[in-house]
This record gives sequence, structure tokens and C-alpha cells, in this order.
Amino acid sequence: MSKTNALALLELATTLATAAGAAVIDIRAEAVQTATTKVSPTDPVTEGDRLAEQIVVEGILAERPDDGIVGEEGTSRQGTSGVVWYIDPIDGTTNYLYGLPAYSVSIAAAIDGEMAAGVVLNPATSEMFVATRGGGARCNGRPISVSGGGDLSSALVATGFGYQAERRRQQATVVAELLPQIRDIRRMGSAALDLCSVAAGRVDAYYELGLNSWDYAAGWLIAVEAGAVCNNLRSGPPDERFLLASTPGVHDALTTVLGDLEADRPES
Repeated sequence: MSKTNALALLELATTLATAAGAAVIDIRAEAVQTATTKVSPTDPVTEGDRLAEQIVVEGILAERPDDGIVGEEGTSRQGTSGVVWYIDPIDGTTNYLYGLPAYSVSIAAAIDGEMAAGVVLNPATSEMFVATRGGGARCNGRPISVSGGGDLSSALVATGFGYQAERRRQQATVVAELLPQIRDIRRMGSAALDLCSVAAGRVDAYYELGLNSWDYAAGWLIAVEAGAVCNNLRSGPPDERFLLASTPGVHDALTTVLGDLEADRPES
């Protein structure tokens, strides 16, 4: 992988995340209207989501017309350059809809199938997390790293819940069994920001069932570059079935507990 290419992709992603973030803040200040829903009536899509994805996609294609794109709000195109972009225009749309300051524009780029650059911007707080493969992770220009936690009983663990009722019921059962074994649970509502919270040492771990590639692509790279261990529960890389990211000291113990609880089991 070319370091120069990764840095160029990061620069473009940063520029576009900034533009998209400004747009969603402007729309939020005027009025947020739910445009439609996705997998359930509680899974909203706003005009801000659509505008942000449009800004990012048009910006990528203006500079790099041969790249592939995978976007949450429907943009999908094959490319010929070997570069594929993963775009979540607003990760945490429910927070955005309600005015909670924990949502993000998440943009990642892979070169020949390997994640190369990632940006996660929280427009509400102006925090921007970035990383390139092998280049470390930063927040607003400052290097970040995972916590030094090594005791599962003292670990602060973030998680998220799906929108389908049966999946939420199953996830709640796992949390109920996990909670007595750790310090506490945090549920913030944005997978990208949860991964960045692991990267910045604000939580010791984060796990979730059933994410999409655009949810975790950028945050996963940022967490790994900050020193996190990130995988599924089957000794493989994170995927759309399950993702666990944590500081190394609690990873093995948390993997065992979540495995015993079958946290990656699809809902019946």
C-alpha cells in the first residue's frame, strides 16, 4: 500500500467530512424532518443523511471518478482504480433527529481490499478522528491511544442495539448477563463514535451485533491504529455479523465472556 496514496485519500476524506458535517448542522438548525425509515419504523433517515451522502459522493467522483463507493443511503458503484470508499453520512441518525450531540460523518477508503484511511467527524462537538494504515490515530491533530485497562471487572464497555424487536431482546439478554462482570455499560448511539471512544481511551471496549461495513470501516481503522484489538468472536476480522474492539488487556477475557453468552448469535 502506498503511504502517499493513503495520505491523499485521508486529505480528501477530511475535506468532504468537514463539508458534509457543516451541511447537516445547518439543516439541524433549521428543522429536521424524517424522510423515510429503513429496517423498522424506529430506524429513521433524514434529509441530512441524504444531503451528506450526496456531498461526499459528488466530492469523491469529482476528484476520483474511477473509485468504487459503498454508501449507507443507497450509493453503490463498482470502480476500476482499486480504491473503494465506505460512507456513513450520519452515523447515529436517531441522536441527530433528537438533537443529542453524538452523531458522526464516517468516511473510509480501502486500497485493494485493505483499509487505508478513515475519518470520523462529530459535527456537534467538532471532534475529528483520523487514521491511516500504519500512521497512527489522531483526534483534532493530537495522537490518541487506547486505555491501559487490564481487568475485565473494571472495564467500561460500550455497545449498541439493532432496530428489530427480536434482535434488541436478544442483545438486552446479553447485556444483563455481562453487566455484573464489568464496571458498567455505555450506549451512545453511534458505532463510529464508539470505536473512536475505544481509540481515545474513553471506554475500554465496544461490541455490537449486526453492523454494516459503512458503520465500522473508518472507526475500526482508527481504533486499530490507536492500539485496539478488533475482531469477531470466531478468531476472524470484524464483519457484519459481529465486532469487538478493546484495549488489549481485557480483550481475551471479554471475548470469552461474550462467546459464552453467544453474543453473535443471530436472532431466532
